[in-house]
Amino acid sequence: MRADRARATRRRVVDAATTHFLDAGYASTSLAAVAGSAGVSVDTVYKTFGSKIGLLKAVLDVTIGGDDAPVGVLERAGPQALREEPDQREQVRMLASGVAGQLERIRPLDDILRSAAAVDQEAAGLREDIQVRQRRAAMRTIVGWIAVRGPLRDGLSVERAAQVVWTLTSPEVHLLMRDTGGWSQKSYRDWLAQALADGILAR
Repeated sequence: MRADRARATRRRVVDAATTHFLDAGYASTSLAAVAGSAGVSVDTVYKTFGSKIGLLKAVLDVTIGGDDAPVGVLERAGPQALREEPDQREQVRMLASGVAGQLERIRPLDDILRSAAAVDQEAAGLREDIQVRQRRAAMRTIVGWIAVRGPLRDGLSVERAAQVVWTLTSPEVHLLMRDTGGWSQKSYRDWLAQALADGILAR
């Protein structure tokens, strides 16, 4: 019961922080404002998340996963279904669909984090950890699953193919296609599936 209350409190704070970050940006969001919206004390926010950057990390973790369940991204149902899928091209379509949906959720917050990273060293470190270390490692794992089902393009190594996938699935490419280019989510998803297949799968 106590653990359930703590988790509910944590989720209220994360939800409130998400709203404030999206409405006001990182620099203009105060922990006091978040605490007020969540109906908790500022001390509770500090004790739970440690700092504002810790709170932003928690917001991003929930947004990337889609919920606050303590399950790793690659251990969730979607990636595990991709892992078990026997057809490479279907795996790539599943990857494109999953990434497209995830980026619709995460991109607005990543835009905020990228802006904060330009002036805040902690924010820069957090974005590098998420976008370079974590996401690159995830793409390497997924490409490994795809490579189990058949050869990659022109003898492409898993490492090199993962670099291609990491680049094509980046928030920066999503921004160029969806915002600058004005593509629909479906157009972006379909393009991504084709670009990934052309980029890493044997013809």
